[in-house]
Amino acid sequence: MLNGFSSFSFLFLFLFLLQSLAGCSSSQQSVAPQAAEVGVASFHPNTPKLQPSFVNVYDEWKGTPYRLGGTTKRGIDCSAFVQIGYSSVYQTMLPRTTGELVKMGQMVSKKQAQYGDLVFFKTGYRLRHVGIYIGNDEFMHASTSKGVIVSRLDNPYWKQAFWQIRRISFN
Repeated sequence: MLNGFSSFSFLFLFLFLLQSLAGCSSSQQSVAPQAAEVGVASFHPNTPKLQPSFVNVYDEWKGTPYRLGGTTKRGIDCSAFVQIGYSSVYQTMLPRTTGELVKMGQMVSKKQAQYGDLVFFKTGYRLRHVGIYIGNDEFMHASTSKGVIVSRLDNPYWKQAFWQIRRISFN
């Protein structure tokens, strides 16, 4: 261990620092009104008992500020947050950009959404955003205005910007 980091954590952090691609295709100017955001995660009671779980990921990253292209606690963007979440929970490295993430897995309807599915939004003409569905119509993500938070799909802003949900299979 190096100052509280396991060798895996250190390697993982090192790999993120090497990546120079911007993750979300959004900018600081695309700050969205998020009046109905959830202050404390109200995770679905049927959340799978994975160790670690997305609850752990959220607890660790909650409040981390948004930074386009960021991959650290000093600032993170939406696709890096998704990549870190999936790496922590499923030990699987996903692509770094929202544009690449949206090509993964299979599209599912909102009614079929399950814990861990990726939720995509069109937040502008060419701007895209991604988060992780956690059940109960909620998703966690790196918000441009509030950093890592839990939001509701029925929030007027996110409802209007909703694009699709994709399920990543690990077969």
